[in-house]
Amino acid sequence: MSYVAPAIRDKFETLSVNLKNAILERDVQLYSIHDLIHVLEDIVAEAEAQEAEEKAKIHAAT
Repeated sequence: MSYVAPAIRDKFETLSVNLKNAILERDVQLYSIHDLIHVLEDIVAEAEAQEAEEKAKIHAAT
């Protein structure tokens, strides 16, 4: 179960509902702003990898 420390709850609550849900689905423990940033970086990296994979599939099909 995910945990967001009271110290960063305000920052966490500024995120979109979709992004908050994506973070909470990861069962992460967020005690500091650095923990939150790390999870956000992971999400961005995964999205970029997925986008690159989709572009490669499109390119291969043409």
